[in-house]
Amino acid sequence: MPEQSPTPKKRRRGRLFRFSAAFVVLLAVAGYLVVQYVTGGRGGPGCKVVSGKGDGQEFEFTQEQTMNAATIAAVGTGRGMPERAVTIALATAIQESQLVNITHGDRDSLGLFQQRPSQGWGTEKEIMDPTYAAGVFYEHLAKVDDYQKLPLTVAAQRVQRSGYPEAYAKHEPDATLLSAALTGQSAATLTCQGLPDTTVTTTGPDAVRAALVRDFGREVLKETGAEVTGGGSTSKGTSKSKTKTKATATPSPSASATGGSSTVTLPVRSGSTKTGWQLAHWAVANSSALHIDRVSYAGREWAAGSANDPWHSTGTKAAGGVRIQTEGPTGQ
Repeated sequence: MPEQSPTPKKRRRGRLFRFSAAFVVLLAVAGYLVVQYVTGGRGGPGCKVVSGKGDGQEFEFTQEQTMNAATIAAVGTGRGMPERAVTIALATAIQESQLVNITHGDRDSLGLFQQRPSQGWGTEKEIMDPTYAAGVFYEHLAKVDDYQKLPLTVAAQRVQRSGYPEAYAKHEPDATLLSAALTGQSAATLTCQGLPDTTVTTTGPDAVRAALVRDFGREVLKETGAEVTGGGSTSKGTSKSKTKTKATATPSPSASATGGSSTVTLPVRSGSTKTGWQLAHWAVANSSALHIDRVSYAGREWAAGSANDPWHSTGTKAAGGVRIQTEGPTGQ
């Protein structure tokens, strides 16, 4: 006896089931693409910044986002811009790109701030350089009259001229937390997982110094007189500064045990704790790319692999400089 054909009702149920399954798959793919867009393909949050006021506010984001935020803050302070300017810049970049240096956008918009080559912001190559992009943003912001007194979204809009002028305001709380940490206003408030980026081929003291100069400008080494020890050799930075606070670093016990680690010390002038915490947080933000294992400052220490563990006391008297311990140089 031949099999009976499915009834119209059963056929409709089958089509509905297949449609529902396809819709779920599409949602999953769309969700994956959004995550890749926001995180730059580097996975989920690996860093966290908390309020220094103890009010429970916090913001989680990826190591890549953190590194870009640290660059934006460093460029701002390197230019002598106030913390308010850094907050405006960070809120703008969060809105425009989620702090990911993306290669696409509306029309010819590119990079962290979605700047357009056709509108005179620079070449494509320049705009895709986070240091350049932040610098040209600050140049335009500095030309806005009384920008520090304006609402954040108004100041940002006068630079960006976006089609969504109110969009920046919603990011002000997160940008304020980031700015406080990355300008050194709040102490020991930024932490990252710090898992090494395996795509990076150059690490060690030279890479740390190059990254410092890239973000803060060449004056940073003159001001700090960066010293390097460990890894079987000792070398001084290019600075000829005669600052009295300069001190020679000694390898940490873990550096001596591995034999392949080096410690970069950035002396900080007495009373300049804000500068010290900016440098310390900058090192944590760059820990993945620069293979930084430990950062110590003012009697507190951060160690890689401890994103959810706050900075802990070293149990020793606070030293005068920021100590950055890295893995031995590779790719040389």
